[in-house]
Amino acid sequence: MTTQVVKKHMVVAQNASGRNMNVPIYRMKGARPGPTVYIQSSIHGAEVQGNVVIYHLIQRLKDMDICGEIILVPNCNPIGTNIKAGEYTLGRFDPVNGTNWNRGYFFDKGAVEHFAKTVTREESIDGIKQRFRAHLSNAIDNKLAEPWGLGLAQQLNLKLQQMAVNADLVLDLHNGPVSTRHVYIPEYAKDSAKLFNIPHCIFIPNVFAGALDEATFCPWWTLQESIKSNLEREVSFNVEAFTLEMGSQEVIDFNEGNIDATSILSYLNAKGVLHECDIKPKEMQRLSVYLKDYKTLFTNWGGMVEYMAKPGQSVKKGEPLAQILNIDDLDNDNGSRTLEAPCDLIPILHFPSASVLSGTQLYKVFTNYKEL
Repeated sequence: MTTQVVKKHMVVAQNASGRNMNVPIYRMKGARPGPTVYIQSSIHGAEVQGNVVIYHLIQRLKDMDICGEIILVPNCNPIGTNIKAGEYTLGRFDPVNGTNWNRGYFFDKGAVEHFAKTVTREESIDGIKQRFRAHLSNAIDNKLAEPWGLGLAQQLNLKLQQMAVNADLVLDLHNGPVSTRHVYIPEYAKDSAKLFNIPHCIFIPNVFAGALDEATFCPWWTLQESIKSNLEREVSFNVEAFTLEMGSQEVIDFNEGNIDATSILSYLNAKGVLHECDIKPKEMQRLSVYLKDYKTLFTNWGGMVEYMAKPGQSVKKGEPLAQILNIDDLDNDNGSRTLEAPCDLIPILHFPSASVLSGTQLYKVFTNYKEL
């Protein structure tokens, strides 16, 4: 069968000439009931590979039997994508206010706890979900309408969050600077780690820090726990959200994009989004850490760096991570030195430039990791 793709555009910002900046929204709705899925890419302007993944998803989903609805928003931050400095895209922060583009989503824990007090023992799960989604949507509308205004990044985030608020499954597609594939997974959804074909999994606490995945699962998790506390009633709303990191930024690779599309389809199939689909997760090694063991190695020095340890490569304590060149000491033994691993670790990503200032996040690494 063929699934129709409905495309519309949404205004997310205006440039200094007063002209609208739009993003395309692709909707694919099946004839069968099922979950609502929301997928976006490129909230950080240099993280472009997710757009290729969405391209492959659309092309493949057109020939699949979808249950429910899938909403796909590629290049969701056209402002960030167009902030260029020479050869590089500087689209990680709002250039006007300095805000991280992925930290302006909305969550009000107190309001959720107050809503939980209106839930009765007899109210159905579907009834609670319908009322709570209306509550969340209204709260986002009120936030957007604040009389003193909002910064550019927060305006963009809230407009995107409003589209995601009715979704059961939310995937935010990212890339690291120079990176291997990894995924952030809320601790309550650990079982879903094995549904993606992603080798490195980071379990994050059910705590809000401003990102879209957290803005999605924190309200539902808080509501679930509040109902349990208020009514001693166990409920599960089956809402999940993940940040998927699919390799390095500033890179487009169509073949790799198709591989990641298959990974996402395996997850969606396991969640009942696809009817009579045979795509399943791969049998593969998956390594996991808790967020507290996902460490950042900062530098105490500046210099020129050769990154010797590649993302995804196991490194033993004492083995070399990087070779550093000190320009002021080229005529003596201090002109070059080796940075060694402080413990057994797996580099997940490293800084993209060879020119490094002191205090730079040189590597982010797995420590105390385990096999799933």
